[in-house]
Amino acid sequence: MSRARLLLLCPGQGDQHTDMFSLARTSDAASDLLDQLAVRADGDIFANRNAQPLIVAATLGMWEAIRDFAPSPALVAGYSIGELSAYGVAGAITPAQGIALAAQRAQLMDACQQAAPGQALLSITGITLANAEALATAHGFHISIETGEDTCIVGGPAAQTEALQQAIEASGARSRRLPVEVASHTTYMQSAVTPFEDALRATPFQPMQAPVLAGVDATTVEDKPRAIDTLSRQLAEKIRWLGCMDAAAEAGITVALELGPGAALSRMLQNRHPHIATRSVADFRTLDGIRKWLDRATED
Repeated sequence: MSRARLLLLCPGQGDQHTDMFSLARTSDAASDLLDQLAVRADGDIFANRNAQPLIVAATLGMWEAIRDFAPSPALVAGYSIGELSAYGVAGAITPAQGIALAAQRAQLMDACQQAAPGQALLSITGITLANAEALATAHGFHISIETGEDTCIVGGPAAQTEALQQAIEASGARSRRLPVEVASHTTYMQSAVTPFEDALRATPFQPMQAPVLAGVDATTVEDKPRAIDTLSRQLAEKIRWLGCMDAAAEAGITVALELGPGAALSRMLQNRHPHIATRSVADFRTLDGIRKWLDRATED
């Protein structure tokens, strides 16, 4: 019996595109599921209210397309909205529940943005997390996601963006403003936490088929109370993605597959832990290509 341990990665926003369902739809089962979910990649696919349900639908549609030939995952991890997708992959919630929760999550976050307009997200590269946090705090920003030892995303007031970017450049680091107007995973989203917690509590959960890594503390979650706590808290607390990647390695993960769209998570994991065989479904043209790679990667 193979000793391979599979991690499934569920992406966040940023890499969605109009053909994001095409590969999954080559599976009849996935195509039927996507028809039932009635989510379409048209209109403004980067608007928060559209993007979050789209990402969840694409991820769970892809899982439906490959689940019959993929090994059972030892662990599932999701980045931002991808953490909600992860609970669908783990069997705790249905795809329809995932879409409904994603829509509620987006609506609650948009309400926070409307209550405090003028928010921005920046990526910072080439400076330690401690120094990045000090610069961010001095300009009213907060770390939103820790993506590496010298890379992170920060959220804060758009009016201070230029001043912060100048300070980052003066420190010898680099920054880029992201096309997002919601300072997710910061205190700007605090008023969304309790309503989303209530929405999760009202959602029936099934027994989890695999543990999910919590973004807020990189620990494994295996029951509904912890899922409610960590999924709601992550709206207003930073995501420790660096810690999640390290936790996966410590758990003995040998193979990782990102369910798409995009390949940002697989690239980060490959750079951080090159001993883990890592790919994204976005690397493949066919489902059979994914199957063959999984067969090779999970051989004992």
